[in-house]
Amino acid sequence: MEGRYVIVNIPGASKILTLCEVGVYVIFPGNLATGRTVTQSSTFGTWVGEQAIDFNPGFIQPSSSCSSTTAQTNPWWRVDLHYIYRVSSVVITNRLDCCPERINGAEIRIGNSLENNGNNNPICAVISSIPAGVSSTYICNNMNGRYVNLFIPGDSRFLTLCEVEVYGEGNLATGRTVTQSSTFDTWVGEQAIDLNPSFIQPSSSCSSTDIQTNPWWRVDLHYIYRISSVVITNRLDCCPERINGAEIRIGNSLENNGNNNPICAVISSIPAGVSSTYICNDMDGRYVNLFLPGDSRFLTLCEVEVYGEGPVLKKTFVKMKLKSSSSLSETEMRVQLLSQLQSALMERGFSDVMLQWSQPPTKEAMRKEDSPAQCAVRKR
Repeated sequence: MEGRYVIVNIPGASKILTLCEVGVYVIFPGNLATGRTVTQSSTFGTWVGEQAIDFNPGFIQPSSSCSSTTAQTNPWWRVDLHYIYRVSSVVITNRLDCCPERINGAEIRIGNSLENNGNNNPICAVISSIPAGVSSTYICNNMNGRYVNLFIPGDSRFLTLCEVEVYGEGNLATGRTVTQSSTFDTWVGEQAIDLNPSFIQPSSSCSSTDIQTNPWWRVDLHYIYRISSVVITNRLDCCPERINGAEIRIGNSLENNGNNNPICAVISSIPAGVSSTYICNDMDGRYVNLFLPGDSRFLTLCEVEVYGEGPVLKKTFVKMKLKSSSSLSETEMRVQLLSQLQSALMERGFSDVMLQWSQPPTKEAMRKEDSPAQCAVRKR
């Protein structure tokens, strides 16, 4: 359901509505093309490539809101998503005012290569036609790629795009905060999310703990996501058995460093140099842990990828009642108390919290509020 307002209503007379907590959860799928880097093979007038990702289909003034190449052989348009995503679909909006047939035969290509300007990447779909002013969706079945190209083969062709939207799943772990229980030499935790599986030089691109009891590795995604899968790449050069028995745990708690969160999967084994995918069935969590129970164990990870939707945002309003033997009327005392409470919440993983002080009304004010005149106003 889409909406700006959430209302809880009890129909009927003389009813009391009491709420101790209201939580609202939202998933933002997100257009992956938004704000990314665009290139096209040529530009007609003011019809620059960036206008195809400006959220404006340009039906009134297409020259300032659509992109277009000049007439040329094999024109193309490309958006660089900056990271590799699993692209589920691409939406193309065609020009309204004229020339809808110009888009006919355009190929949507997705991949990681810039060979031939990205136009040799695998094809998601070929556009047979799109009516004027219409947005058409093309299913790409989770193709992996950083670059999304529109390419029209042929001579004397214009490529005109009034909007391009790209939807899919990205690696949620990229650029996030990593912690591990210990570090062996230069094998720091961040090297497990560097997009480099490091088969040539693992010491500079894989993570590893020291030998220890119950080693662990954790990535903080910064927000709660609905996680569909986790991909683990094992070391190629030696010791693939070190990963055996590792638990993938997902959740929002930092109790026991996050290692008490629910289990997505237990890794029985991963062959050397192989990437294995573990399905997590849309578990919600901010923290993804790899935890290896046992004595004298190394935890070595050459790449960890996390896929899902989100962030799943929850806005919660909680009313807390404080009792104190000391007076809480002084502003300095209130500020100090709120600061201590904020610190305690942050230690338990609640970083995005806003605290406000509310003084309960005096008995005199409550009697005034319940006066007949006030009641009459409320009844109206």
